[in-house]
Amino acid sequence: MHRRAFLAGAAFAGLAACSGEPVWAPQEVVSAKAFRGTGPKSLTLYTMKNTGSGNGAHTALLVDASQRVMFDPAGTFGHPTIPERNDVLFGFSPQVEQYYASYHARSSFYIVSQKVIVSPQVAERALQLVQANGPVAKANCTRATSAILRQLPGFGGLSQTWFPNSLSDDFARLPGVETREYRENDSDDKTLAARQVDMQIRAAQSQ
Repeated sequence: MHRRAFLAGAAFAGLAACSGEPVWAPQEVVSAKAFRGTGPKSLTLYTMKNTGSGNGAHTALLVDASQRVMFDPAGTFGHPTIPERNDVLFGFSPQVEQYYASYHARSSFYIVSQKVIVSPQVAERALQLVQANGPVAKANCTRATSAILRQLPGFGGLSQTWFPNSLSDDFARLPGVETREYRENDSDDKTLAARQVDMQIRAAQSQ
């Protein structure tokens, strides 16, 4: 089974459990699933945090450029209907973004999203960088994300760091950042979260 793909009842590992092996969806699948947003171009930093301690557990980056993708380094979210190339998840419509948030948020973890509007050129450069990065090994999610962000105009002052909260704190100081929290109180069992998202996707496809 694909390391990210899940079906109803399939078990997932922890938030940052991944061996960094290469994954490469065919071009025709990526092209068919590509989603293009209609609003301003943007970058959104996702930080998954422990509800008890506030410690960061995972980092991801939503890139809204000529297409909308999620760079989810060393992540576990996935589905057969969502193409992946080396930690880049394609077809990231607002609905898929909601599936992603719902999968991660639960009684023990919540999400902080930090969105900043950028120029089309900066967004496109971010899209190029995440696609060129390659698969990320376990526990390297924030290191990989911060390294990519630091290469973008206007983001060079961010720290190169291994720690999700450190990157989130730096990102919060960027001009115009829009910060939101997303919480759910469902079970800490990620198998149940995977099953629920799978059911939602199947329901949406049947409409």
